[in-house]
Amino acid sequence: MVAPPRPSATETSPQAGLGPALATMTAVQAVISAAIFAPGVIAPRVGLEPAALSLFSGLVFATGLLAAGRAGALVSRIGPMRTAALAAATAALGLMAAAAGSGPALAVAAVLLGLAFGPETPASAALLGRLARPADRPFVFSVRQTGNQIGAAAGSLLLPALVAAYDPRLGYAAVAAAALGVALAAATLARRYDAVRPPAGAATIRAGLAEVLAQRPLATLAVAAAAFGAMQLALNTVFVSHAVRLGHDHVAAGIAMAAAQVAGLVGRLGWGAAVGRLGSARRIVAALGFGMSLSALALAAFGPQFPWGALVALAIAFGATASGWNGIFVAEVARLAGPDRVAAVTGTVLSIAYAGLLVGPAIVAGTEALGGLPASFAALGVLAAAGAVLLIFGDDP
Repeated sequence: MVAPPRPSATETSPQAGLGPALATMTAVQAVISAAIFAPGVIAPRVGLEPAALSLFSGLVFATGLLAAGRAGALVSRIGPMRTAALAAATAALGLMAAAAGSGPALAVAAVLLGLAFGPETPASAALLGRLARPADRPFVFSVRQTGNQIGAAAGSLLLPALVAAYDPRLGYAAVAAAALGVALAAATLARRYDAVRPPAGAATIRAGLAEVLAQRPLATLAVAAAAFGAMQLALNTVFVSHAVRLGHDHVAAGIAMAAAQVAGLVGRLGWGAAVGRLGSARRIVAALGFGMSLSALALAAFGPQFPWGALVALAIAFGATASGWNGIFVAEVARLAGPDRVAAVTGTVLSIAYAGLLVGPAIVAGTEALGGLPASFAALGVLAAAGAVLLIFGDDP
C-alpha cells in the first residue's frame, strides 16, 4: 500500500509559513503604495501640475476598482502569491512608463498602477486568511495594511532628496527596482504557498456585486468603507492645505500631517490587537467611523486662531481613526466571506469601497467651492458618521 502524499506546511498548520507570507505581502503593498505616491513627490521637479496629478489619481483608482472586482478569478487561476508577484511587477512597469514624462505615458502608468493596486489586497486576504488562526486575523491583517504607510513614508523621505541630487527619473527607477525585487521574492515563494488555491469566484463583476449586495453585513461594510475611504483620502490630500489656510507655516502643517500618518500606522496595529480582546471588529470599525467624523467636524469648526499644538493633537486623533480602520475591516470581510471565498468577496467589497476614492475628491471640490475646506471636512464628517451608523444597524437580524 502506497502512503498518501504528505500535505504541505500551509495545509497542516494554520500558522505554518505565516511569517514569510506576511512579510512578503506587506512588502508588496509597500512598493505599490510607494509607486502610486511617487509621481506626486516627483511632480515639482518635472513640472507636473495639480490638475494632471488629480487625473492620474482618478485613473489609478478607477482602474483599481475594476481590477479588484476580478481579483478573485485571478487568484483562483494562478494563486495568491503569484498574483502578488504579478502586481508588484506591474507596478514596476507603471513607473517605467511614468519616467517617460509625457501625458500619454502618465496615463499608461496610471492604468498599470491601478492594475497592480486592485488585486494585491484580495490576494493577501486569501493567503493570510488561510494561514492565520481566526483569533489572530485582525492583528495579522492590520500588520499587513501597514505596508501602505511604510511605502508612503519611505517615498516621502527618500524620493525628494534623490530626485533633487540626481535626475528625477532616478526616483522612478529606484522604486521600480524595489518593486521588481519584491516581485522576484514573491515569485520564489509561490510554489510553497500557491499549491492550495481558492475555488473560482464569480464569473463577472456584476455577479460578484450581486453576491455581496445580497448579504447585508457585507454590503453595509462595503458602503461604510466607501465613506471612510473618502475621508481618509481627504485627510491625506487637503489636510496640509487647510492647516496652511488656518495660518500655520507649511513646514509646521507638514509635521502635523506626519503625526497623523504615524498615528495611522500605530492605530492599525493597536486596533487589530484590540479586536482580540474586545471581540467585535465591526463595532470597532464603527467606533473609528464616529471618531474620524468628530475629528473632521472639529477641524471644520476651528478658525485661524487654532493653536498648532491643538492641531497636532487633532491630527493624531484624525490619523488614528481615518487611517487606522483598514486592517480590521479586511479581517472582518475575510471572516464573513469564509476561507474559500476570501479573494473573490474581498475583491468585490473593495471594488465598492474604492468608489469612495473617486467620489471623495468630487465632494471636496464641490463643497470647497461653496464654503471652503471647512465645508469639505464637515460634509465628509457627516458622511463618515452615516457609515458608522450603517455598520451598527447593518448586521443580519
